[in-house]
Amino acid sequence: MGVEVVIEGLTKSFGKQTIWRDVTLTLPPGEVSVMLGPSGTGKSVFLKSMIGLLKPDRGKCVINGVDVVTCSERKLYDVRKLFGVLFQDGALFGSMNLYDNVAFPLREHTKKSETEIRRIVLEKLEMTGLSGAEKKLPGEISGGMRKRAGLSRALVLDPEIILVDEPDSGLDPVRTTYISQLFLDVNAQIDATFLIVTHNINLARTVPDNLGMLFRKELVMFGPREVLLTSDEPVVKQFLNGRMDGPIGMSEEKDSATMAAEKAMFEAGHHAGGVEDVTGIPEQMQPTPGVPERGGARRRKDRVMRILHTLPPAAQEGIIESLSPEEQRHYGVQPHHGITSQRGQLPTEDVAALPGSGWREPRPVTDTDRVPPPYPQQGRP
Repeated sequence: MGVEVVIEGLTKSFGKQTIWRDVTLTLPPGEVSVMLGPSGTGKSVFLKSMIGLLKPDRGKCVINGVDVVTCSERKLYDVRKLFGVLFQDGALFGSMNLYDNVAFPLREHTKKSETEIRRIVLEKLEMTGLSGAEKKLPGEISGGMRKRAGLSRALVLDPEIILVDEPDSGLDPVRTTYISQLFLDVNAQIDATFLIVTHNINLARTVPDNLGMLFRKELVMFGPREVLLTSDEPVVKQFLNGRMDGPIGMSEEKDSATMAAEKAMFEAGHHAGGVEDVTGIPEQMQPTPGVPERGGARRRKDRVMRILHTLPPAAQEGIIESLSPEEQRHYGVQPHHGITSQRGQLPTEDVAALPGSGWREPRPVTDTDRVPPPYPQQGRP
């Protein structure tokens, strides 16, 4: 199973420029998470900070009990072996064929024989649909194939955490959907923890278990996908719909004068761009038939139901409606009627244990709980 990643108060600056500050979130083990945000908000910097390629100014990033921010180089080297990284363009060596590109980490970091390396490389190429293409050079294949080759290379060391940076970069919408399906299939087969950075709204709405967003140097929110997809936050709604009308501008953030001028322009009938209202919670993509059930998805249901009473009402309703009738009976909930069994809190014996998750039993429900509190990891400025 993938490992849990606990990030607390992480802050990164370049000189006097703060990229983001006090980022706190937890990537649940074996689940697929996505981080959104306008260009220039430091999403790629966040991934690099997680694996120690960049050193944050302060905060923690704890993986298997090791804080990669403060640990020794030797421990950091060991922790990095838990990661597989898919870069934006695949980052393949242009002079090597796909076989040698995928074999490179095994030759560099293990003492396996060439026979064993060949078995592993061909297995990963088959997993990503590249059987028969191992002799091709990166320049001889399409962008989608390069992405899949990069994913094959990220998988050869059997990582427990997979970081993906802009998987849709350079791909058309159809190929983006195919590679999204591939991520879920890989997650089902190896149960790794995924964090995907993307601008692609379709991917963000249909693939992950959890969604987050960076804006104005802050983590706006992070949690179950239903929380962000039903949020009334102006920056979230603007980003999901791709419109000019909202706090995000060409240089990330608009000043008050710009916002006032644009408001007058839109009220006069100027089109704000983007798509029609993207509302509601679409059905989550599932692994390809014949691929094992996702263990992360199964554990997520128990985890989310335990915190259901702390989530906004719209997110609660979306989560309940996503359950099958049998699951609704098991959890004691009904759509359109709210939560019928301690507002979604499961009996302890019915909850899947998350090793090292630091979960604490919720406090007893009181009258003050009739209005759900803000989502606990919301970090809007």
